Amino acid sequence: MFAYDMSKAGSESLYHYLYKCIQKDILFKKIEAHSRLPSKRSLAQNLGVSVVTVENAYAQLLAEGFIYSLPKKGFYVADIQAPTDPKMKRSKAGHKAIQKQDDEPERIKSQYICDFASNAADLESFPFTTWAKITREVLCERQRELLQVSPSEGILELRKAIAHMLEEFRGIRVEASQIVIGAGTDYLYGLLLQLLGLDKCYAVEDPGYNKISKLYSKYNVDFCFIPVESEDFVSAIEKSQAQVVHLSPSHHFPTGKVMPVAERYRLLSWAAASNDRYIIEDDYDSEFRMVGRPIPSLQNIDVLEKVIYLNTFSKTMTSTIRLSYMVLPKVLAQKFHDEFSFYSCTVSNLDQYAMARFMEGGFYETHINRMRNLYRAKRDTLLIEIRKSKLSKIATVYEEDAGLHFILGVNTALSDEEFCRRAKAKGVHIRALSEYYFEAEPSAHKFIINYSSVEKSQMAQAVQALANVIR
Repeated sequence: MFAYDMSKAGSESLYHYLYKCIQKDILFKKIEAHSRLPSKRSLAQNLGVSVVTVENAYAQLLAEGFIYSLPKKGFYVADIQAPTDPKMKRSKAGHKAIQKQDDEPERIKSQYICDFASNAADLESFPFTTWAKITREVLCERQRELLQVSPSEGILELRKAIAHMLEEFRGIRVEASQIVIGAGTDYLYGLLLQLLGLDKCYAVEDPGYNKISKLYSKYNVDFCFIPVESEDFVSAIEKSQAQVVHLSPSHHFPTGKVMPVAERYRLLSWAAASNDRYIIEDDYDSEFRMVGRPIPSLQNIDVLEKVIYLNTFSKTMTSTIRLSYMVLPKVLAQKFHDEFSFYSCTVSNLDQYAMARFMEGGFYETHINRMRNLYRAKRDTLLIEIRKSKLSKIATVYEEDAGLHFILGVNTALSDEEFCRRAKAKGVHIRALSEYYFEAEPSAHKFIINYSSVEKSQMAQAVQALANVIR
């Protein structure tokens, strides 16, 4: 069962090849649920690889929920019920966010020594020189195209570049005709409501991004909240009247949790039970997993085309470009082309052509790699400062391996509101996790630490200020 030929890994890293082999055997039931995996050392010896290779493969499988660990007993296979396309008779697995906006005025933000509430990108790292050069080239070479009306779904060159990027970075294979460009995910949410129907009931994560429920309210559609931290998220959806569920499975905001793969397959089975059911997957922050490879998207394992995939360039580039996109299942893409082509694309031709050339020239991949290293260094610096400070005795860090924020649990008798107020008085802007709950019982004394826009030179002072809050 574990006699994998590691020589077939080719140019792929050994640990990722091993991860895919085990993942495939789990999905196709060649390894029984709840059976124990070989120890890392014995499997390494059997395959002729290092223990580190096996350790990294197991770590990725554990992060995605394919396996689970029991203290002092080892690793075991999770029980995964994967729906299959009756025409394909096999899974596509292996082929292939959203944050609450801080609307405080800039003049107030500038008063802070550190703003952990801001989810802005690092301003100093925007590739101005390359972007300016490309913009000048587009202005000189694309004058006629810049003055023509863009197709409603966006310029073809950019949609092709996004399709190529999705396959290279996320293993998502789609056609350019399935992609729709829009000025921000808020705009795309509105299009989806019209496309899917205002008569449906929509499920929203609790806690979650408050703009989604506000948007649904403005459109007067029925929606319900599903507690993310409940023991059985999918059962809660099944008990609701929802026909469409809106979630961020690869890195949930604000909790930072990753949806286990077994739960993902159950969710896909729920969607497959009715033609009217769809899943809106916001892949927010997926580019910045700090340990191992990025968690595969829900769209990767969707063989029945029930997932609508959304993402944005706000975190990887800058939010001021206002450039987001969604990938529609082919049936919905055709419906969009037939019924919604009268809409104008809300992104300027100049930004679309510039972004397409930025991606085609390999500059986007280089930029992502550079930003990932930068943000990892920021995160590591911040975690070191926390461990060095008095805060380490009363605080616990959660979900630091993915995305550009983590959760800081603080052992304090102060209310969340009072803690944030005292932190602000000391020059640190911070928000409590409890602020993002709607109906579920909030988790107290947990705070969201966004570090993407924080300078490393500010971190020691900010951590010291937080430690002094509860003196």
